[in-house]
Amino acid sequence: MTVPRISGGDALVRALVAHGTELVFGIPGTHNLGIYRHLAEHDVNHVTPRHEQGAGFAADGYARVTGKPGVCLTTSGPAVLNALTAVTQSYSDSVPVLLISPGMPLRHPGRGNGTLHEVRNQSAALEAAIGYSNRVHSVAEIPLAVAQAFAHMTSGRPRPPTSKSRWT
Repeated sequence: MTVPRISGGDALVRALVAHGTELVFGIPGTHNLGIYRHLAEHDVNHVTPRHEQGAGFAADGYARVTGKPGVCLTTSGPAVLNALTAVTQSYSDSVPVLLISPGMPLRHPGRGNGTLHEVRNQSAALEAAIGYSNRVHSVAEIPLAVAQAFAHMTSGRPRPPTSKSRWT
């Protein structure tokens, strides 16, 4: 008997649901469609603003109003940087917001060769602003990374961790 393989997108959405996520703010794009295709099947609602910065501020507002961590889902590269203003404000104000973005494929050399949505060092940009970023390297790591992010956001001073990977 073979065990069915679970995609990274499905693993991520299942992990978010296990931590009480009912609503995600973000913009579907090339690199995160593998996540979006699983939201509805797990009863996770989604709000699409006009810009990634709006998604970050909406996740922040949701967290402030509900007391639950807000979740912002972007595509990689410039979209993450667009949401970073909002997440940095969340960090400053101790508001629990999780910014999730797929990263470039692990086999990608990261040499600035013009791949769609490429940023030279996305983790360094995030760490410079909010002090923490986590990149998973396999589907198996996703549940633990999400659990660590939620533990980080809900214990001590709440602040936004980030998690990114190639989820598809």
